[in-house]
Amino acid sequence: MSEKVISSSRNVAIVGPYLSGKTTLLESLLSVTGAISRKGSVKDGNTIGDSAAEARDRRMSVEVSTACTEYEGTRFTFLDCPGSVEFTQETYNALIGVDAAIVVCEPIRDRVLTLAPLFKFLDDWEIPHLVFVNKMDRANIHVLETLHALKAVSSRPLVAHQYPIMQGEQLTGFIDMVSEQAYQYHPGAPADPIPFPEDLKAEEHTARAEMLEALADFDDHLLEELLEDIEPPQEEILTDLKMELGADLVVPVFFGVAEQDYGVRPLLDALLREAPEPEATAQRRLKGKPSNTPIAQVLKTYYTPQGGKLSLVRVWQGKLTDGIVLNGVRTGGIYRLMGQQQQSVNEVAAGEIVALSRLEGIKTGDIISTERPPELPKAEQLEPVYALAITPEKRNDEVKLSAAITKLLEEDPSLVWEQHGDTHEVILWGQGEIHLQVALDRLRRKYNLPMSTHLPQVPYKETIRKPVNAVHGRYKHQSGGHGQFGDVYLDIQPLPRGEGFNFKETIVGGVVPRQYIPGVEMGVREFLTHGPLGFPMVDVAVTLTNGSYHTVDSSEQAFKQAARLAMQTGIPQAQPTLLEPILRVEVTTPSEFTSKVLQLLSGKRGQILGYEGRHDWQGWDNVSAYLPQAEMHDFIVELRSLTLGVGSFHWEYDHLQEVPDKLAERVLASNGNASNGNSK
Repeated sequence: MSEKVISSSRNVAIVGPYLSGKTTLLESLLSVTGAISRKGSVKDGNTIGDSAAEARDRRMSVEVSTACTEYEGTRFTFLDCPGSVEFTQETYNALIGVDAAIVVCEPIRDRVLTLAPLFKFLDDWEIPHLVFVNKMDRANIHVLETLHALKAVSSRPLVAHQYPIMQGEQLTGFIDMVSEQAYQYHPGAPADPIPFPEDLKAEEHTARAEMLEALADFDDHLLEELLEDIEPPQEEILTDLKMELGADLVVPVFFGVAEQDYGVRPLLDALLREAPEPEATAQRRLKGKPSNTPIAQVLKTYYTPQGGKLSLVRVWQGKLTDGIVLNGVRTGGIYRLMGQQQQSVNEVAAGEIVALSRLEGIKTGDIISTERPPELPKAEQLEPVYALAITPEKRNDEVKLSAAITKLLEEDPSLVWEQHGDTHEVILWGQGEIHLQVALDRLRRKYNLPMSTHLPQVPYKETIRKPVNAVHGRYKHQSGGHGQFGDVYLDIQPLPRGEGFNFKETIVGGVVPRQYIPGVEMGVREFLTHGPLGFPMVDVAVTLTNGSYHTVDSSEQAFKQAARLAMQTGIPQAQPTLLEPILRVEVTTPSEFTSKVLQLLSGKRGQILGYEGRHDWQGWDNVSAYLPQAEMHDFIVELRSLTLGVGSFHWEYDHLQEVPDKLAERVLASNGNASNGNSK
């Protein structure tokens, strides 16, 4: 289609739970608009969306895919977003840049709850959205039951925009709820008008009345017409739908089978007619007087094997031209994306979503401009909940790891990595096992960095239970010439939990000269880095009480060695014991699963602190508990299994606590310290 006939644009995200059929819907939208001549399938791995190797390996979306098409003089840019909860950050980052979203779901009652977090995000950000109930050929509940279930998880009223016509389990057509005209579907062609099915009259009338009543809540004139039994004109209903959808006041619902293109054209028509224009979205986001200064926001970062770095941006204001300098960085090119294909363009106007190349130093979420960029809201950064320790399979690759992970984190901001100070492991954090496996696949494919993985070590500590006094340590070494002599007496005491380490001296009479006392403290500190159980020691107080020295042979180094010898003698007498880190976790769950969550926490040695209703989330609870870090690794996996994938948690380190004796024996045995025991 010629560029000259393009008069407007729409940016639409396709979102929804895993396996709801989002990528299939995108293929259908591209097919019916003529953007592609033949539809691909997820099974065959040849769709426009999910074009990344990691996505095709798993037959699931793992990152945002972009596709452009034209329909009735309007350019549509669709962002196909991942449905797995492990890739939610990708979806949230993309949603802040669109004009509207299509929420794809299945007509299965038990899965409707999985939409609750998505609906909450859309409503918190006031993003207009429509629902497309896909796979109606597999529906296991009645249409009105589907609507009722959806309404239970949405804070905005849902209104049926059409009513499906079913013959048994097959979707054969629909009734447009605005015009009350019935249509019959045909494979590969637009639907034809047919007479109104009399057997659906009562059900359709009920659903239409609910739609009009919902619209009338925001339109006094429509309310008056309904009260006086006046049939409102179709133009008035469409005007209300456009106005109230654009303000995120109502959520229109459509039904279809994307695989057969059923319901896709009515959905497109509604987006064309009722979704807000880009100018309205920009006005809502910028909240200021518009100008011609270019302003854009990065929604997604890609590192491509051929073209290097690509930044997917929403142009909020002004015009972007080839070679423009944004935030002090000159762009390398402007591209419209069709999966992994790129179409170069010289300039784009406000309202478009395009890719810019070589924006070095610019991250996902950043606001970019030719002037000082304004402050605009960004999607909240999700906290990591799952970790693996990683090491390069080839030792020589260690020098390349830092640079590769930096790029990996630019592509996926929900990844976090750390070099753990206690265990000295490189730990990669993310949203789940699949999430991290995708990241590791990218390291291997893009950067030739195959990695070995293992569960992160628990950073155990050890302490002592009882004090020991006047522990003697003497270091004497003679090797010709000056010798080495140091002699100390130490008192060793346990400290309250969390106090760390304390060293002091009570030397009188100069029995240990001042210049040697730092050596004593150094020897004690070095010993505490690796206690008798094999872990760093904490909450220990050591006092230097007495000693002796030699005027010629004594040195700071000799007193350091004497202190180590005293600690080696004294600490085993002080009943060393193993400590484990305890986390404070705040679990969020639908109330119907709260009892199961409490059982899960208790079964993992958790200490329940209490639970209460989650603020601003009707039907959800927050559960507070202490949880040993040793029990945390698979916690998110089990939590999601119990809560249909929607449970989540926040965690932070709280304190150290003694490990139960039997568990301590197992830990020490696996650490090669079984012979030391957990002395009493």
